[in-house]
Amino acid sequence: MRLSQFYLPVMKETPADAQIASHRLMLRAGMIRQAGAGIYSWLPLGFRVLKKIEQIVREEQNRAGAVEMLMPTIQQAELWRESGRYDAYGKEMLRIEDRGGREMLFGPTNEEMITEILRAGAKSYKDLPKLLYHIQWKFRDEVRPRFGVMRGREFLMKDAYSFDLDEAAARRSYNKMFTAYLRTFARMGLKAIPMRADTGPIGGDLSHEFIILADTGESAVFCDRQLIELSVPGKDTDFNDDLQPIVDRFTSLYAATDEMHDADEFETSVSEQNRISARGIEVGHIFFFGEKYSEPMKAVVAGNDGKDIPLQMGSYGVGVSRLVGGVIEAFHDEQGCKWPMAVAPYHVGLINLKAGDAATDAACAKIYRELEDAGVEVLYDDTSARAGEKFARMDLIGLPYQIVIGPRGIKSGEAEFKRRADGDRSEVAIDSVAAHVAGLVEEALRYD
Repeated sequence: MRLSQFYLPVMKETPADAQIASHRLMLRAGMIRQAGAGIYSWLPLGFRVLKKIEQIVREEQNRAGAVEMLMPTIQQAELWRESGRYDAYGKEMLRIEDRGGREMLFGPTNEEMITEILRAGAKSYKDLPKLLYHIQWKFRDEVRPRFGVMRGREFLMKDAYSFDLDEAAARRSYNKMFTAYLRTFARMGLKAIPMRADTGPIGGDLSHEFIILADTGESAVFCDRQLIELSVPGKDTDFNDDLQPIVDRFTSLYAATDEMHDADEFETSVSEQNRISARGIEVGHIFFFGEKYSEPMKAVVAGNDGKDIPLQMGSYGVGVSRLVGGVIEAFHDEQGCKWPMAVAPYHVGLINLKAGDAATDAACAKIYRELEDAGVEVLYDDTSARAGEKFARMDLIGLPYQIVIGPRGIKSGEAEFKRRADGDRSEVAIDSVAAHVAGLVEEALRYD
């Protein structure tokens, strides 16, 4: 993509109301624009990152055996009355009426709707188990939306739902999602720690939040340092096998959010040098809640003896749009974003230092073409801006690699190559720089 054709409204000044790094940088880098309190338009650069994260989430859900679908954003109040949550949920739920006076709501989550779908279609024990998910925009009327996409009112979420015949089977479904989440966040370059968590308005008796440690985290968290060193299951993981050993490995060490923290247990079970007390950002939350919804909504299937069996359920959420901010919080510096390759809006920034010069234009056009032919995503700065502006803009948007071509390099036959992650610079022959960078991109995108 040529920058002259792209829409990238970068800002030189830091917005006064942006309190954390991800909010500041997303606004400055032209990734989002506020449309209302806690509501944002996703501009082209931010939208590309959002779709990259969404696709990783989708691939790992599919790998775990979940099946994608899509439910509507507007739900009927009567479903929520069946479960007893319509009046209990609170003011975060946006309640509306259609022109016929029917009570509706903009869904903050989908437990009721998916339960109704399964009770209508699953009649026999032979129809289970089922693990379904969708990726959908949701709305929660936060009392104080802040921190940009980290705590907005409208957000993109992946929510999955499991349906099983008994608790043992339901916990196997829970373990599938637990394992899938470990892989999902690791593919984005994140170390997300599963922590015991409060079930909140979702309900149930088993719940884990997946937390990224960050100074700007919304809540206090406590964990054993050894959790950070644990390796994540590989892509050869068989999700039909017993995954309990994986779950046990990650839950045998102390990790809890503030609501579930036990100070005495923390001190007695974790050595002093391994105790981490920090702030954390929640990027995923999983729940097993048994019959909480199936019992009041009469969601049952016939067993092999003909008797009704209430569905055992769990739900599993990932904040897809929230993750864009979470990744920035984990990877940035004073100059801007530092995207991991898997979620970067483009893999490479190609900078033409003298647009309009025939030799420089020709060299850049050749490299641009070669990179695109190799499957590398390139943002080509072919604008007439000054060199300093081009460098600052490219550092701000944080693409993993930069290739700089100018008249001096043309004469010497060399391009400047820069790694955004550590600022390392080197000279690479112009004739081979495209192949060199394509190889690095391919290696960085390889994930087991």
